[in-house]
Amino acid sequence: MRAAVELRVTATPKAVPELRHQLRGYDYDIRLCATELLTNVIEHVGDETPVRVAIVDLGGPGRARIEVTDPDPRGTPAVAVLSAAETAECGRGLVLVSALAQRWGVERGPEGKTVWCEVVPGPESGLGEVCGDPQGP
Repeated sequence: MRAAVELRVTATPKAVPELRHQLRGYDYDIRLCATELLTNVIEHVGDETPVRVAIVDLGGPGRARIEVTDPDPRGTPAVAVLSAAETAECGRGLVLVSALAQRWGVERGPEGKTVWCEVVPGPESGLGEVCGDPQGP
């Protein structure tokens, strides 16, 4: 696990791949959760929102906490009860975060809210199951 990182970004669609690139030394699940939480800020708080993204090493078996803080204390992110339509371009972000994270939640403070999640990166996570066995046929 790498050392903790804290980034200040402006929530724009262009910032999502840039954040993924900045976190390239981290496990796939960490990058995915961070970019999904950033995308939620763009969708629900607004384009051009100032955001703090932090990755914190929790110690233990590679545990990491991803935090995305925005200045809007309103709104409570929640996993959609109804599944997104097959052709929908949005509606799966927190479903992915919930599936990858051991736990996640929201903390409110005087400066806004922080949506966080804790993941355990490792060889069994990430694209291995999606793209096939890394050992080959």
